[in-house]
Amino acid sequence: MSGEFDLADIERRMAGAVNSLHGELSGLRTGRASASLLEPITVDAYGAKMPLNQVATISVPEPRMLSVQVWDRGMVAAVEKAIRESSLGLNPQSEGQVLRVPIPELNEQRRKELVKVAHKYAEDARVAVRHVRRDGMDKVKKLLKDKAIGEDDEKRHTAEIQKATDSAVGEIDAVLASKEKEIMQV
Repeated sequence: MSGEFDLADIERRMAGAVNSLHGELSGLRTGRASASLLEPITVDAYGAKMPLNQVATISVPEPRMLSVQVWDRGMVAAVEKAIRESSLGLNPQSEGQVLRVPIPELNEQRRKELVKVAHKYAEDARVAVRHVRRDGMDKVKKLLKDKAIGEDDEKRHTAEIQKATDSAVGEIDAVLASKEKEIMQV
């Protein structure tokens, strides 16, 4: 009997850290246009802060250009202001209800800064995974101490937790390597 050891819960929490990393990295600007780049931007609309994708359609007509189709003509100026004032360094050009947002070329220094940020996000994700691992290991030790499981089960569970940890950290490293390659690609 394995007491209340739940490997699926541990794996789910580790996958959460990896998914969170995916989200953070998608917000990092590379030299290529991506609709997800503008997703974190909020617009002052109708007396509230609204996500950009709730007042406009974002598309990628060219590799270095975003197109933002604003649904309400009265919102064009607010959307343009929100994009311009974001920390992304973008300069939208208005053409009626469509904003064209050119994605400038990244210089070498900016690329290196982005890689550092990506490494920090990845390290935060690794730390989160290690916290989940420690929680799991603590639970297994407690189950052994309370005699809810035997030493064989403890060894097996410890190995399962370590395997899940190695898998999650491996995925984090792969995601980081892919993003780093994307950022440094000229």
